[in-house]
Amino acid sequence: MIRIFKWVTKDTNINFMKSTKITYAISTTLILLAVACITLKGFNFGIDFSGGILMEIKSPEVIDVDAMRDTLGKLDIDELNLQSMGEDGTEIVIRAQAKTLDEKAQMGIINQIKEALGSAYEYRRIDLVGPQVGDELKKDGVIASVIAILAITAYIWFRFEWQFAFGAIIGLIHDILVTVGLLSLFQMDFSLTTVAAILTLAGYSVNDTVVTYDRIRENLRKYKKMNQTDLLNKSINDILSRTILTGFTTLFASLALLIWGGDTLRSFAFTIFWGVIIGTYSSIYVSTAFLAFFDLRASQNEEAINPFGNA
Repeated sequence: MIRIFKWVTKDTNINFMKSTKITYAISTTLILLAVACITLKGFNFGIDFSGGILMEIKSPEVIDVDAMRDTLGKLDIDELNLQSMGEDGTEIVIRAQAKTLDEKAQMGIINQIKEALGSAYEYRRIDLVGPQVGDELKKDGVIASVIAILAITAYIWFRFEWQFAFGAIIGLIHDILVTVGLLSLFQMDFSLTTVAAILTLAGYSVNDTVVTYDRIRENLRKYKKMNQTDLLNKSINDILSRTILTGFTTLFASLALLIWGGDTLRSFAFTIFWGVIIGTYSSIYVSTAFLAFFDLRASQNEEAINPFGNA
């Protein structure tokens, strides 16, 4: 495996800034499509947010999903959804959205399902969320996400000059918006686990951007006469080995979760997997490319004159 990436450790001289016009168009298109998906399709909220019942059951034999759907269809249950899981066909997930029912009524539905199916099944997981709890969790999830993004923004604002801060913020918003747009497009389960994955994505994206920004500031001091575009390219190339090796390590781990983690972790693993890709892309073609619009040396000179400015 190390030999595959041996070339990465060598000095590279890739002109990343040459293709910024194309990447601007790609990023703009992705954002517009993400907004369209969120507006038109919305999210497939899990029971964490919408309220309802989730049951994972296992049978000693292959489950006939259609026959089970007919059996449960005779019950007075709204929005019943059955989904097979696993490769051998012996496991299934039952979701019953019950937004208007209290927890006592939902427990009654669980008992009805158990009676209808009989005792031949093993009930591996039963989750129940009332409608009020679901609304509270949805509100808390939004608040937690906003606080995390604001905290990251505040750190970058004080850590770097304002141009760097704006670039990092734009990259962060780009990554989150495109990711949630994909979740909406594929109607993947959007739950508290997904929110945790989005926050993890935000941390990864900002970390990659901060490492790049540190190298840019270091090179600004080291190469005082180098053209700014060349300096941005050199800074990205300087840390390219770190970016690729770190990215692939995380990708392989998230890919394993995506393939073998099951339905419960699918949205989490997908968000992390895609987040690594889009986070690496944005650190180069969004956050760093944004700096090309400013004269960074002039800002550096102002910082030298005013030592009490941002560090």
